Amino acid sequence: MHKNIIILGLVSMFTDISSEMIYPLVPLYLTAVLGASPAVVGIIEGIAESLASLLKIFSGRLAEQLDKRKPLAYWIIS
Repeated sequence: MHKNIIILGLVSMFTDISSEMIYPLVPLYLTAVLGASPAVVGIIEGIAESLASLLKIFSGRLAEQLDKRKPLAYWIIS
């Protein structure tokens, strides 16, 4: 295997681990520390999920149009 594939895989793994560790704590922080209501937490999470989905669509289209995915991956990592 190429060194780049292994490094990109490790970066992806550590990003997933860190986001999965923080994700359950965000609603607790919003309600306990900031005093947000459950409705506000739901709105914030809905906006976050919507933006993530839209960014996946646009980044996928960009990768297809560029036809070169390696520079795009370097740009995302840095």
